[in-house]
This record gives sequence, C-alpha cells and structure tokens, in this order.
Amino acid sequence: MPQGAPGPRIPRQRQEADAGLGPAPGLRQAYVDAFDESEGSGERPGTDESGTEDAEKGKGAKGRAFTGIAAAAVTTVLAVVVAGQVAAGRHDATAQTQSAAGGGLDARASASPGDTGSTPSVTPSTTPLTYDEKMGVRYPLSATLKASGKFDAVPGFDKAPGKGQKYTYRVDVEKGLGLDAALFAQAVQKTLNDKRSWAHNGARTFERISSGTPDFVITLASPGTTAEWCAKSGLDTTEDNVSCDSASTERVMINAYRWAQGSKTYGDAIHPYRQMLINHEVGHRLGYGHVTCNKDGELAPVMQQQTKFLDHDGIHCRANPWPYPGS
Repeated sequence: MPQGAPGPRIPRQRQEADAGLGPAPGLRQAYVDAFDESEGSGERPGTDESGTEDAEKGKGAKGRAFTGIAAAAVTTVLAVVVAGQVAAGRHDATAQTQSAAGGGLDARASASPGDTGSTPSVTPSTTPLTYDEKMGVRYPLSATLKASGKFDAVPGFDKAPGKGQKYTYRVDVEKGLGLDAALFAQAVQKTLNDKRSWAHNGARTFERISSGTPDFVITLASPGTTAEWCAKSGLDTTEDNVSCDSASTERVMINAYRWAQGSKTYGDAIHPYRQMLINHEVGHRLGYGHVTCNKDGELAPVMQQQTKFLDHDGIHCRANPWPYPGS
C-alpha cells in the first residue's frame, strides 16, 4: 500500500473491539442493528426488496434511519459506560494484587478503611538491604541457646586478594541457628582482608574455601556449643558468654549470641562490634595475646577483651575493632 494512502475501511464495531473494550452483550447487538438499518436506508432510499421505488417507503426508511441513529447514539453511550466500569474493575483488581504482592506492613497499610481503590499512599519497597545495612541489624537469639552441635560449611570460594602470606580458612555455621550464614562468611572475608586488619601493608591475605583442608575454621555457634569447643582447649566462655580461639582444635569459635546481639560496651554499634569479634579471635590464632590501652581516652587495642570491658584501673579506653585503625 503506498505511504499515506488510507487503509481499508474497518466497520465501527471492529474498531471498538480492537480498542480493547470487548463486546457488551445485548447492547452491542442493538447498536449494530440500528446502525445497519440506518446505513442501508441511506444507500438505497425508497427501494423495497423488489427494486421498485416507493416515496412513502422512502419516508418510512428515513424515519427508521433517524430512529436507528438515535438508538445507536444511546447504545454507544451505554456501551462506553459499561466498558469504563469493566476497565475500572480490572484496574482495582490489578492494584489489589500488586499491593498484596508487596507483602508485609506496606500491603496492610494500603488497605485502610474507606479505601476507594485509588493509588495507595505507601509504596512497598523491593530494594534489598545492603551489606552495611545487614551488618547494622541485631537478630534475636537466646543467651542460653544450645543448638544441634552439627555444622554446615558455607559453600563458595573467596580468593585471597593480596600478595602476602596466604591463610586459607573455612566458614562453618551451626545448624539450627536461624542466622544468615552467607552474611557471616562475607563479613569474615571483608574484615580480614581490610587494610586496617591483619592484612595490613600486604603482610597477610586470607582466602575462603569450602572444601579441602584449611589452616583454620571460623565457626559461628550457639553459646552452648561454643562453650563445649572452647572447653576442649581449657577455656571457659560461660561466665561472660564470650567467644574463643580453641587453639587445640581447628576451630576459631564465634559466639552466635554475641554476633546477633552485640555487647554493652559497643551499644548500638553492632557492625564494628562484629568486626572486632572476627579480628580479635583470629588474632589469637595468629599468635597475639591480650593487651589493654595504657592512657585515658586511647583506642582500645583489638586484642583487649572489649566484650567484657573498655575501662580499667581508672583508664577509659575507646572501642576499636581494628589492629591498625589509622591505616
């Protein structure tokens, strides 16, 4: 067809169907009948079925044409109203489905009393939490929990990013904790390879494996299971519900209660507290012992027992999660 030439004439009822309104039973047929009768009368005025001319019949046909056109107009208005109501119903159903898919409090907030189906004022958020946001959230976990005592290795591999002395480690999480194992593994890798951590100045680099024989296993375990493994190395973690490096075993034990809830010494700063837990216990595995700050107002060394105290002998130490905090 040449560009700009008009297309084939489409009957009016097909145009409306193509526009997505769909047929309106009963009303649609009345419109078609009225339109066909008026259109036929206009093309063949005064002509009966035998082909003879009849002035009176022509007048009757014109009357019927006018009546048909009026009926078609009324029918068209009714069809538009009905189609609009159907479309509105579909819109409301879609909005309700989308709101329910958002879940949680947002979905309930949008279904307030007197809701007329308009756009809800609260839009559900589908943006996942970032690593930093997750690390800043406390999680419920009992201080006296004794879980299964069985561990799952967190699957995956995180390559050592540096050129220093390489240490391989595996991350195990006790079954039944209900904590985010992948987040814990991510935190260990990020923390240990931070330039403020034991990887300082490229001296060391840490690589996470999930199979084979690692240099040590960083283990997230319930307080009861932590105490059992620490006792194997002559350490008592029950008094202050702390973590330990069980040096006579392969396991560096991170107490899941402390990981989930933090400590009074760090208050709401749960993210840096978790970094301190990792650095402190791995520091023991690397051969470092306990020390304290010597002057009032100094940063506490990462090897200070910061879960237990920041102040000692009249000296106030400031919380610090890093072996090399000034880097």
